[in-house]
Amino acid sequence: MAKAWVIWSRWFLVAAVGCAGLLFAFIAVLDPFGLRVVAGQAARPIMDINQRFMYPQLVRSGRFDAAVLGTSTMRLLDPQTLSRGLDARFVNLAMNAATPWEQLQMAGLFRDQVRTPKRIIWGFDTTWCEPDATDPAKRLTPRPVPAWLSRDVRWTDWPKLLNLTNIEIAGRLMAYRLGWSRKRIRGDGYEVFTPPEASYDLARARSHIYAGSGGKPVDLEPLAVPAAIPETERAGWRFPALAWLEEAIAAFPKETQVMLVLPPAHLMAYPREGSAGGQRYAACKAGIAALARRHGATVVDYAHASPITAQDSNYWDPLHFRLPIAVRFGDELVAIAKGNPPLADGAARVLR
Repeated sequence: MAKAWVIWSRWFLVAAVGCAGLLFAFIAVLDPFGLRVVAGQAARPIMDINQRFMYPQLVRSGRFDAAVLGTSTMRLLDPQTLSRGLDARFVNLAMNAATPWEQLQMAGLFRDQVRTPKRIIWGFDTTWCEPDATDPAKRLTPRPVPAWLSRDVRWTDWPKLLNLTNIEIAGRLMAYRLGWSRKRIRGDGYEVFTPPEASYDLARARSHIYAGSGGKPVDLEPLAVPAAIPETERAGWRFPALAWLEEAIAAFPKETQVMLVLPPAHLMAYPREGSAGGQRYAACKAGIAALARRHGATVVDYAHASPITAQDSNYWDPLHFRLPIAVRFGDELVAIAKGNPPLADGAARVLR
């Protein structure tokens, strides 16, 4: 009986190792995350619904010399529009809910892989202005990009691919190769992730926009009399992530044209102008403008009351605008980057 048990255990171990080897070979051959991609090679079709895991291979492919960075508020910027207007090859590397730290890692990967990037368009949400933005607990989301995906890949990184999620993504890639499935995200990182425009419902959108106030609209007009802020409190305002930002911008070649954008979220996404929080946010924006001046970057500020941000029908929720706004956003950024003035409605404020 004991001998039979030993024989069974040995065969079980051989079968387990063999099965693991076959699964690893399946992932390694298909290479869904493009670990073998180097400059001059095409990236794999993007099959993972979480774009942050797939973008590093787009950078390493060498196809692009300009990039969009930021969170989901920048994801509707179409790289094709930017590329046509600015004579560059744009890729959209904005990631849902990306923290400042995660954005910096993607910016660093792009800078290291592209010898002289032509242009960077970097969007900044209010998370950059949080006093604890640089705390270790706030560096990563629950869906962090593994550090080894944002640097040169080593042979020791390959075993990390052997897990159920990667087997699933490899299976999706095989289905695409066989013509049974479509890639999830366009090869330049662009995806319309918002619902179909035909399904838009203003009442439902307002329930999302004003979810923080029980679904009821609130007064968003700037305060007639700004809140009084003690000088001691004002002097204590800190925006530590801006030091990270300045280091990142300074590391780009001087030839790189850098545009820092505060995208047009709904007014509900910002502190009310004139309130204590609004004044603190204004101070943070002034800090972004100051570091931009020091490094010759352009700042485009949509994060204020305007015909875009005050109009409920422009939004699905407090952060995400609709496709017509995305088209205007992209076209206007192209015009501004080429030295033209923004549209006369004042939605974009430009500091060159």
